[in-house]
Amino acid sequence: MSHEASIHTIQTVILRELLFMPSARFSDLQKLTSLESDHVKFHIARLVELGYVIKDGLGDYRLTPLGKEYANKIDTDQNTIERQPKSAVILVIEKEDGRYLFQERLKHPYYGFWGFAGGKIRWGETIIQAAERELMEETGLSATMQYRGVYHELTRSKETGAILEDKIFHVVYGSQPEGTLKESFEGGRNAWLSEDELITKKKVYKSTGIEIELGKGEKGFVEAEQIYDEAEF
Repeated sequence: MSHEASIHTIQTVILRELLFMPSARFSDLQKLTSLESDHVKFHIARLVELGYVIKDGLGDYRLTPLGKEYANKIDTDQNTIERQPKSAVILVIEKEDGRYLFQERLKHPYYGFWGFAGGKIRWGETIIQAAERELMEETGLSATMQYRGVYHELTRSKETGAILEDKIFHVVYGSQPEGTLKESFEGGRNAWLSEDELITKKKVYKSTGIEIELGKGEKGFVEAEQIYDEAEF
């Protein structure tokens, strides 16, 4: 599954009801709304089409396994689907000479910033599988991977204080890199740099130092968390 379909408010109300009971009859679900029967049937049919709800042999409606997973994201006080943090990998790839593999990002947001390679974890991937795939796609390299820690980053609006981004990065350390490095790819370019060389760049992600610390693994498995204002980027 690459994405989840958006659902109507009435459909969210139906899922919420089914979340708290084994099954429900159509008449029970209709009582949740002020809609006519045909309109309620339309919304239930949509949930069946999406695979969230199934009609059993007795004529009752219940959640499917997929529906249970989706309905579990409902804020039951607000009857809305809760937003979830983005989940991604950060790749701290180190050569034997102590240099790290850094990327200059050449797409928005953060155009022109230097930092570690990384990318979103796809549906059904393990963290290490995501790290291996992202490394090969963006750099043409492979490496021996080790999961080292979790870094949670929030970005907020300097004007309103509202959270603009909520990202959980799984830091993966890669040693003994092999292959021919791609110097550039769509959206960026790669380079082996020491930490001293990195800090000479005009734009560097503020989180890079934390990611290096987690990647080195000197403190074992580590959790880190930071909140940044958008202006800092």
